Amino acid sequence: MSDQTPPRDPPPEGDNETITPVPLISETTTQPPVQVQVRLPDHPPKVTYTIMAVTVLVYLLQLGSKFLYGEDWVAYWGLKVNELILYGEVWRLFTPMLVHGGILHIAFNMYALYVFGPSMERFYGHGRFLLLYIVSGFGGVAASFALTSAPSLGSSTAIFGLLGAQGVFAYLNQGVFGERARKVLGSIINIAVINLILGLTPGIDNWGHMGGLVSGLMVGWFGGPVFRLAGTATDMYLENKRGVREFSLAVLGTGLVIGMVVVGVFVL
Repeated sequence: MSDQTPPRDPPPEGDNETITPVPLISETTTQPPVQVQVRLPDHPPKVTYTIMAVTVLVYLLQLGSKFLYGEDWVAYWGLKVNELILYGEVWRLFTPMLVHGGILHIAFNMYALYVFGPSMERFYGHGRFLLLYIVSGFGGVAASFALTSAPSLGSSTAIFGLLGAQGVFAYLNQGVFGERARKVLGSIINIAVINLILGLTPGIDNWGHMGGLVSGLMVGWFGGPVFRLAGTATDMYLENKRGVREFSLAVLGTGLVIGMVVVGVFVL
């Protein structure tokens, strides 16, 4: 919903949370900040758990392929291989986020999705969260395609996108969530820096991580939720000042940038 269109009805009830709104800089008061009960968006993490289930199912198919044929044909047809993408197998710009190289690899990524996914899906909503995940994964694979010739696979490209989008969310919503948002932002920055440093280890596709991170940052900055308090003193909820139009433009713009990177590799 955009700024110019007032909400017709309050959103459906969700969990309540105590929030201390941050006063405007120009305000002066000797009164301590007042804590209020605010209803949070009610979007259960259906997409998060569906992504996890599909990814685990694909990994089971990888194990089944190894058991039956002695080769992981699922990973073979899904991982990023630059030469094959240039040959025309463009699905490999998306499928690497579904295949993994081992039990520890998928376990780490699914745990990260379990940690970051539900919170992001709650505030983004189901459809926007899914698009954020896909665009981030695509952006990470595209960056890897453009900047390294090594084959790669794994959903960490999309996970880093969620990490970047959550950092932007915390930054843009400090006025509503206050100190809690600033703590989350600090933690996100620390996690991103540590993981990018660890990504310098041979065998890890850090270009994919950075591509996913930047893609998530772009979508979150230009189209992610920016909330304000709405309702009455006894029935307050969070209203997103950005509507479908802003998010759609952010996704299209980010996708256009990623597409230009991919086309540039084909042309050059």
